[in-house]
Amino acid sequence: MKTMRLGKTGLSVSRIGIGGIPIQRPPEETAIKVLQRCFDLGISYIDTSIAYGTSEERIGKAIPDYRDDIIIATKTGWRDIDMANECLEKSLTNLRTDYIDIWQFHNVSTLSAFKQVFKSDGAMEAAQQALEEGKINHIGISSHSLEIARRAITSGDFSTVLFPFNFVRSEPVEELLLLAQKHDVGFVAMKPFAGGTIKDANIAIKYLLQFDTVLPVVGVEKISEIEEIVDIVKGAWDLTPQDRHMMETIHVQLDKTLCRQCGDCQPCPQGVHVQMLMITKGMWRLWPREEFLNRWMPNAVKSWDNCDQCEECEQKCLYHLPIRKIISENIAFYNKVAQGIIQ
Repeated sequence: MKTMRLGKTGLSVSRIGIGGIPIQRPPEETAIKVLQRCFDLGISYIDTSIAYGTSEERIGKAIPDYRDDIIIATKTGWRDIDMANECLEKSLTNLRTDYIDIWQFHNVSTLSAFKQVFKSDGAMEAAQQALEEGKINHIGISSHSLEIARRAITSGDFSTVLFPFNFVRSEPVEELLLLAQKHDVGFVAMKPFAGGTIKDANIAIKYLLQFDTVLPVVGVEKISEIEEIVDIVKGAWDLTPQDRHMMETIHVQLDKTLCRQCGDCQPCPQGVHVQMLMITKGMWRLWPREEFLNRWMPNAVKSWDNCDQCEECEQKCLYHLPIRKIISENIAFYNKVAQGIIQ
């Protein structure tokens, strides 16, 4: 497996990493086998979160024989010191380890959330204390906001940034990658398949491998999936004219329907959970059925009843997406899942 240097962390990591959400979907025994197959194939970077259901626990059960060779990046969504500390201790227990390689602040996508991290008795104080105690080795951040990612990279406080990047959402190429290189911040690319809307692994992975400072993390739930991806990484990375034509075709198809999760459409004056309803199908592809139906979607789906067709969300969308049409289609999809029509 080829490796790369992950920014100022100085860590040498496999050229591809794995994301920890889909590993919840198979039975636990199967999930552990999938993870261990990833490690046996040379994958050394795994991204997860305490918010990802059983993900940390399953990783913890899979890594005892591999811990010294694995880089674990997990996250806390809390912004205050006490809850962040509580999350850290829980993550250490779940992962069955006494240190976490990269501890990230999860989905910091608004200026207010960014400021909360740095306030007195904020989560950054917890992270700094954990660094001193050896419970974590590096501090990272994840975001869906270009503005917040810029702030994080230039702040000097973070060793890594986790940000969506694929050939449909390619904004990072224009500024974030150069900024991250300038400040030596490791750039980890989430959503290489654009939330499952890009189906061709060959072009999705090869595109990101063109950038030698980018570490893509790919969610997998089957051994066959990771074996296919590793074969791509071990093969030739050049994009053929046919690849580029296919990328352009897919880009045109998705450009006016893909939610970038930037959050600019929110808040809705009627309380509609716009962003969650925009990514309904992506949530279905990532999460176990019971989590999708009982944890993530019910409140969001119910909130759609409040929509008065004011169009404010569409007016605020930087990508001019037909938000109401997409949500209506996603509500119909959700109902089919709830009725058992879609399994």
